Amino acid sequence: MKKIITAITLCLFCGLPFAFAQDRKSMTTKDQDKVAIWNHLDKKFPEYSQVAREIWSFAELGYQEQKSAALLQSKLSEAGFKVESGVAGLPTAFVATYGSGGPVIGILAEFDALPGLSQDSVPYRKPLIEGGSGHGCGHNLFGTASVAAAIALKEHLLKTGQAGTVKLYGTPAEEGGAGKVFMAREGLFKGVDAVLHWHPGAVNAANAESCLAMVSGTFRFYGQTAHAAGSPERGRSALDGLEAMNYMVNLMREHVPQEARIHYVIKNGGVAANVVPDYAEAEYVVRLPDHNATMELWERIIKAAEGAAIGTGTTVKYEINAAHMGLLPNETLASVMHGNLSKVGGVKYNAAEFSFAEQLRQTMGKNLPPLKVAEEIQPFKQSFFPASTDVGDISWLVPTAGLSTATWVPGTAAHTWQATAADGMSIGMKGMLNAAKTIAATGLDLFNNPALIEKAKNEMQSRRGANFEYKAMIGEIKPPLDYRKGL
Repeated sequence: MKKIITAITLCLFCGLPFAFAQDRKSMTTKDQDKVAIWNHLDKKFPEYSQVAREIWSFAELGYQEQKSAALLQSKLSEAGFKVESGVAGLPTAFVATYGSGGPVIGILAEFDALPGLSQDSVPYRKPLIEGGSGHGCGHNLFGTASVAAAIALKEHLLKTGQAGTVKLYGTPAEEGGAGKVFMAREGLFKGVDAVLHWHPGAVNAANAESCLAMVSGTFRFYGQTAHAAGSPERGRSALDGLEAMNYMVNLMREHVPQEARIHYVIKNGGVAANVVPDYAEAEYVVRLPDHNATMELWERIIKAAEGAAIGTGTTVKYEINAAHMGLLPNETLASVMHGNLSKVGGVKYNAAEFSFAEQLRQTMGKNLPPLKVAEEIQPFKQSFFPASTDVGDISWLVPTAGLSTATWVPGTAAHTWQATAADGMSIGMKGMLNAAKTIAATGLDLFNNPALIEKAKNEMQSRRGANFEYKAMIGEIKPPLDYRKGL
């Protein structure tokens, strides 16, 4: 650990905007406040790198992130935040609050890992635990940078005596558990004026972004066991029911909107070939840009399951495990965040990191973007990301903006061992620092200019429509706290 942190410290680069460094006399008070915040984060970088590395080593799955959540909460408590744990019926969720009065700025923090992505922080395949979990989506960095940004804003409020409130939301189980949706359903974001978040990535960008809505659920078929050769007529195969459902859904793919995504995996198909299986189980995920259309497609899949059960003489039960809306973009907030990211800059590699990146890229195929992409800031635009996040529900309730930084080697795909490797070493930590600086600077801009918040709220109301009424897609289900148990 000591060697890793030392290497990270040696890799530390200055995030000070060039214009500010050139002419400190011309800096406004607001500029000076940003520089003070960035200096604070530079000073704390070794400490936060160690926090991120520890969470990386914990690699805890959704709703099981006890050590990760406790570590982040301890840092916030030490910094003077009031921490409320176990909110919304989620043992590893928490809300940490500092300050008083408005504006109220929320910052999201994630910290769950993914199954099957255990990997050492080396540029070749080397699982730390064969089949174990790993931070292939960088949530060890996500949670740490968000906490760092919240504490930096707290230091500003304490130093200046400025009114305002920072709320750090510890949001578990983003990977399929929809932790934020349960928190939103409980009203935990009421009274918040703006929400900021980020995500590890292979580029530096802060766009007005939308994405796919999502619903996932489990289908369980029940049949009758029998000897598959001696008395097959007495059996009713649950696997036949499940396969019939899958066949009908696959036929359905020709008759769904072009943007639709339907994924499934058979989680249980029986135990022996010569025993007619009386139980079979599959997990389905459905995505579309519009959340109402997503639920309509989900209903069609339910009908396919029911028809399959009738046709095979089995019965079927089903339940929603998680569901959330797509991101509602907010150009007002996103443009402010993009401006701050542009000042902070990209990720610059030292010689050791360049060598690591070059070796890692040899495992990633051809036609990869150049390494210099890590140093660049992508142009601001309205964009669409063909995946899903439970940040979506929050963005329909509170003006929300997010960014990505190059915590991964350019060309790296999310949910891969290559991402896990970078998330545990200095390349990932540098991107984490940039994210913390950008979020903190954006929060400062919102504290100093409440008119931006009003503009962002007006934009949100315009985009969601006059008759919008929030209703969680999950309905009244209880949180699936055991959905990663046994993995």
